[in-house]
Amino acid sequence: MQRKIWKLSIFVFILTLVMTACSSGGSEKASGNEDGKVTIKFHTHGNEASYNWKKTIAAFEEANPDINVDLVILSEKGDTQEAIKKLDLAAASGEQLDVLMFSDTASYAQRVSMGMVAPIDEFIEKDGYTVTEEYKVDTKIGDKYYALPGKFNPWYVLLNKDHLDEAGLEVPTDWTWDEFQAYAKKLTTAEHYGTFFHGPQNGSWLEFMKLALASEAENTEFIKEDSSSNIEDPLFKKTLELRYQMEKVDKSAVPYTDIMSQKLHYRNQFFNQDASTVLIGSWMNTELGGTDQFPLEFNVAVAPYPKNSSEAEGGYTPVTTDFMAVANNSEHKEEAYKFITTEGQILQGKNIPSWNNVSNDQFGEIIDNILAETNNPEKVDKESLINVLSNAKSSKLVSPVSYQAEIYKVVNEEYEKLIFDEQDIDETIKVTNERVQELIESNK
Repeated sequence: MQRKIWKLSIFVFILTLVMTACSSGGSEKASGNEDGKVTIKFHTHGNEASYNWKKTIAAFEEANPDINVDLVILSEKGDTQEAIKKLDLAAASGEQLDVLMFSDTASYAQRVSMGMVAPIDEFIEKDGYTVTEEYKVDTKIGDKYYALPGKFNPWYVLLNKDHLDEAGLEVPTDWTWDEFQAYAKKLTTAEHYGTFFHGPQNGSWLEFMKLALASEAENTEFIKEDSSSNIEDPLFKKTLELRYQMEKVDKSAVPYTDIMSQKLHYRNQFFNQDASTVLIGSWMNTELGGTDQFPLEFNVAVAPYPKNSSEAEGGYTPVTTDFMAVANNSEHKEEAYKFITTEGQILQGKNIPSWNNVSNDQFGEIIDNILAETNNPEKVDKESLINVLSNAKSSKLVSPVSYQAEIYKVVNEEYEKLIFDEQDIDETIKVTNERVQELIESNK
């Protein structure tokens, strides 16, 4: 069976407010309208300009004349924090909730554990498909599915193609971290660095501490699925060695001290040509051709996320998506489920879908639509972009622990001791693991 996807993204519920809503059962009961139609409510932080809701919802309602979609835009600015506050109030007051959308793994996993999200396995089984075959992102938590993925934003490597040409380098279509390191070294000149790592920063952007881990199919986090420490994984050590070698020895990466003291940002570093390559998420698709704020004065290409060895399968990369779910207390679960599996993202043309069965023509059209919104789409190597996006895949989801932020803070702090030459790599791993173990024990 062929599946189609619905483009969406958003929010988070505060535990106490959510539990209040659960116990109240909802003051606004979902019910059929006088004309026999069912109305489902859909809350989102996404505004019309970003999501083309009028077009996509109209298409859904035309295909499903027995269902009305009541769209609630929680922030006209697209501000997720504002949206979260308003959504918390809606949940606490017992408003009707049918379709729930989460923009990050933590919000999704936490709301599942709180009982706010309904399992959708029975609908999936009825439709007769396998999620991992139909979609690029596996959203399973434990042994159940509670959501389907919407947009697909894998990480990739942005390349200054002019710098590559000057250095006599080809655009990589399949490469390793060792080759990435060699490229950065060769690209480094008196005018610019070979690469720029935008993290970690104050406990955030920890993707840059999981470089080699994220190239694998599973166990990509600092905490394993069984809640044990993953700090002693050789791939974490490989990441530390890569970061240290490139900055301290090769001097091909922008110094961490400069990043922090000057508050450097990846957009400025790339578009100002201060760094030839930048590892970042494909939310940058909408800016690849340059914008008024960040004009493009060179040619851009895209390379896949590096793998750990030439023999490795490759394609695995950090991925962000929208987790589309059905509210546990919805009185119209089947209709809500139909909404999250209906074509919408292709119609919107704003993001790459997580659905595996998007045709080449549809894929190319989406890319063309995205690049057309930039100032100089002709400067983007579209072939390399399509190659990377069509072959990228997400690793197995590891549900975040409640103390994830504390873990990140520890890893960040110990990395800084390493990069500031206060301890070596072995000591960094030893101390980091000890501190992570303490957090695991204290949170049992």
